Amino acid sequence: MEVDIVHWAEVEPVEVVPGMWRRTLGTGERGMVIEVRAKAGIIMEAHAHAAEQIGYVVSGEVELTIDGTPYQFQPGDSYAIPGNVPHSAHFLTDCVVVEFFSPVRDEYRRS
Repeated sequence: MEVDIVHWAEVEPVEVVPGMWRRTLGTGERGMVIEVRAKAGIIMEAHAHAAEQIGYVVSGEVELTIDGTPYQFQPGDSYAIPGNVPHSAHFLTDCVVVEFFSPVRDEYRRS
């Protein structure tokens, strides 16, 4: 059994787009947790991936459009997006969001 211990301050953030960063936190055999920090006004264009994506809004307000339907989220709200479903994000304020992906997204692994 391999244990993945992660100290937030030791994880180098990856800039996804200007004004939006991702930190890959715990990675297990079948899933991973990441943290997203985004500045107000950032838009993540529509995309889809095989992994199921479950998120929890820690702070800020974000609008997700999931399969063509817009939803607004505030701190404490959560969502689950099935794999291969198109979705986009518009960060209305500075945000911190924690997300879980299953299966693991290899492109998000820490080096």
